[in-house]
Amino acid sequence: MELQSLIYLFVGISFAIYIGIALWAKAGSTKDFYVAGGGVHPVANGMATAADWMSAASFISLAGIISFKGSDGGAYLMGWTGGYVLLAMLLAPYLRKFGKFTVPDFVGDRYYSDVARTVAVISVIFVSFTYVAGQMRGVGIVFSRFLQVDVNTGVIIGMAIVFFYSVLGGMKGITYTQVAQYVVMIFAYMIPAIFLSLQVTDTFLPQLGIFAQTTFEFNDGVRAIPEGTYLLHALDQSIADLGFAEYTQPGNLWNMFMLTTALMLGTAGLPHVIVRFFTVPTVKDARVSAGWALVFIAIMYTTISSVAAFSRVNLIKNVQNVEYKAFVNGELTHADGTPNDGRWFKTWEHGGLLAWNDKNGDGKIQYAAGAAFKGKPAFDGENVAEDGHRLTTNGVPAENNGKIENELYVDRDIMVLANPEIANLPNWVIAFIAAGGLAAALSTAAGLLLVIASAISHDLLGQVIFKDKTTGKSTLNEKSELMWARISAIVAICIAGYLGINPPGFVAQVVAFAFGLAAAAFFPTIILGVFDKRMNKEGAIAGILTGLIFTFGYIVYFVFLGGDKADYFLGIAPTGIGTIGTVLHLIVAFVVSRMTPEPPQEVQDLVESIRLPNNAGEAHDH
Repeated sequence: MELQSLIYLFVGISFAIYIGIALWAKAGSTKDFYVAGGGVHPVANGMATAADWMSAASFISLAGIISFKGSDGGAYLMGWTGGYVLLAMLLAPYLRKFGKFTVPDFVGDRYYSDVARTVAVISVIFVSFTYVAGQMRGVGIVFSRFLQVDVNTGVIIGMAIVFFYSVLGGMKGITYTQVAQYVVMIFAYMIPAIFLSLQVTDTFLPQLGIFAQTTFEFNDGVRAIPEGTYLLHALDQSIADLGFAEYTQPGNLWNMFMLTTALMLGTAGLPHVIVRFFTVPTVKDARVSAGWALVFIAIMYTTISSVAAFSRVNLIKNVQNVEYKAFVNGELTHADGTPNDGRWFKTWEHGGLLAWNDKNGDGKIQYAAGAAFKGKPAFDGENVAEDGHRLTTNGVPAENNGKIENELYVDRDIMVLANPEIANLPNWVIAFIAAGGLAAALSTAAGLLLVIASAISHDLLGQVIFKDKTTGKSTLNEKSELMWARISAIVAICIAGYLGINPPGFVAQVVAFAFGLAAAAFFPTIILGVFDKRMNKEGAIAGILTGLIFTFGYIVYFVFLGGDKADYFLGIAPTGIGTIGTVLHLIVAFVVSRMTPEPPQEVQDLVESIRLPNNAGEAHDH
């Protein structure tokens, strides 16, 4: 069967399964909508947590980052996995025992303040929208390539799918949909990885591929890299020949440390992951669920480094110094007689995520360090040159410096999705990875949108705006709150779609910003709320505002307002500034809490009780 038909088949079947599950698991109460009724099996919840946590950034973008950044990209691997362990071991059981299934609910009750709850609601919405922008962009990229539509149309299609099963099913529908999405995602990632490991190295196990030897000779444009070279050594040699820093050479270790820390602390404070520990019946199940999730996450995360290395080698092997016209027409072969079919290049070029600027006019593609375009390619409408490549209006002229001129722009978000095509893997493998990419982006987008909806309907409307001042309880009945939750989800989806169409960066960069904001806004307040009974509402409010405003202001100034890198605070890049925001939050919260009255005695007793290993109650709505 031809590729496009297989893609429609695989994606269509997966979407039918997701929608079918949403109809089967339709939420009938607010508890169903917020925490899936609290009755999900720990193994199923572990799968759902893994799918929720492994976003488009993990599936689509992370290997691309490591592929281009080399060892520096390891910060994302270490930060995200370390952060999950920190959350699962240090925070989740206590939050589960506390019985509040949203971060604002925890903040509002632990810090006995509607102002603190409102500040937490605003922070949750802000962080979640930053995060969901990356997910919707990932959806658009996948649809752009595999359904032959532009990225913006792809985002709109993704909005429609998420709308259906998140608004209808709530957390109950999303949880069981995410179990299916995890299965699709992991097979879609591992099957191509096994194929690539067998093709590029002498081992079938992709987790070990990064330590194996290459099975072919390839020329990087300067010299031939012989067969049998260790993969990392081959990468170091070839990209150094092309003017890049060596793949295994670490860059700025200080920034790497700050980014890793920000990602770890941000993971531990992410609201859509925290809520997962309330969808199981007991605290013990929450711990078991966390363990299973770590196993399911590790299957993919131990493979990503190898996939990154495979993709960089394949890019150089297949693209370097080939004649464009013959390449995109599928007329070329490698020295060993295997096909070098470049029709994938034309497809990604049409989607605007790949571009070629023939600087020296020789009709061949050269790949090296340096810019081929000023920023991202600006295509001249649909106009093409005689050889068929899309014309651009912002190409960088040749420098004539005697080195290989870079003529290629590659969007790093496409490396995982394009890799099976670059390697000429079977069509069904390519179709499978399309379904997996969509599963990754949609699963996290749905979880985040539900967090936004619950923050608005449950925490802001139910616990602040429509709160009876006498009884301290919400005046909204079950039906009204469920209606508001669905309306909030609809509004959130529309805003998320807009952010996906107008993203503030590439997928993983946007996600890194979200993690930095989550670290600075939530982690200290949650950790102090559990382990420091002296922490009060004044400290929490001051800390949250300090961390969030500082981190957001820093990111906006240096990323969007043209701030000079020379002015970085202590040399810290915006992606890692969340670490400093977290430290400021801790200091301000601690100092302010000691200068203001102690929390009420019942709150201090509550903090003592949630650290005890028994008497754990169920999660409750109000």
